[in-house]
Amino acid sequence: MDKEQETLNNNDTVNEADVNNNEEHLKKNEPDQPSDEKKEISTEEKIENLEDKLARTFAEMENQRRRFEKEKEDAFEYGGFSFAKEALSLIDNLARSKQVLENDSKLKNTEALNKILEHLDIINKDLISIFSKNNIKPIDCLNKKLDPNFHQAMMEIEDDQKEAGTIIQEIQKGFTIKERLLRPSLVGVSKKSENKKQENDKNQQNKEKN
Repeated sequence: MDKEQETLNNNDTVNEADVNNNEEHLKKNEPDQPSDEKKEISTEEKIENLEDKLARTFAEMENQRRRFEKEKEDAFEYGGFSFAKEALSLIDNLARSKQVLENDSKLKNTEALNKILEHLDIINKDLISIFSKNNIKPIDCLNKKLDPNFHQAMMEIEDDQKEAGTIIQEIQKGFTIKERLLRPSLVGVSKKSENKKQENDKNQQNKEKN
């Protein structure tokens, strides 16, 4: 009887030890519970992320607003660009008409021709005045250096009196609208004659030798 009781006691001790071991094992394997401090940091990070997203959204909205304002301003300022460009044909036609009349041998040196040319000049000045009031202005190009931003060279003309690349002939008048190019001036520019060019090259070579 005493042996049986001893065996039961030993089994109880073993079972209790196993239970304790299992509890310790479970505790070790349980994931760490986040502390209050960790929860607070996580919340702060979320708030920072939201604030960053909001800031980016507002910045993008502001950029879109500025682009819209710029497009609206350009549309208002340059909305008549195509119309103005087409209207320049009136000035071109007047210039052509004047040239045809001046070259007509039957009309040369007549009073009728002088009156017609006088009226054409008045109309041309009126058109230029109307354009100028609307910020459409002719480009002043004669005797100036060729500028590809405003001029388009159509020919070269030998002229030893002018520096090469100087505009000495205006073929078609150019215009700007609010300092923006409406159409370039078509021009003829000076170039040195062949003899003068050879002379300049020779002088340059002599300078380099010295």
